[in-house]
Amino acid sequence: MSKLLDYLNLIDQDATALQAHLADPDQAMDAYGLSAAEKQAVISGDKQTIANLTGADQDDMRVLVFIAPHSP
Repeated sequence: MSKLLDYLNLIDQDATALQAHLADPDQAMDAYGLSAAEKQAVISGDKQTIANLTGADQDDMRVLVFIAPHSP
């Protein structure tokens, strides 16, 4: 399993990890050790890029919803 997929599973299953991600996505993803490309994919919500980075088939991916604070 890829580090990015591990992270996505973590924030899906662990409320504390999700809260850390929602509070400061960059810090949470840095602390987990995601690359700049992985972080950008999460922030953008680009399913094709996420599929490519995780090795998953986009057609087999369930719906992904990312919530991240955005500056105005």
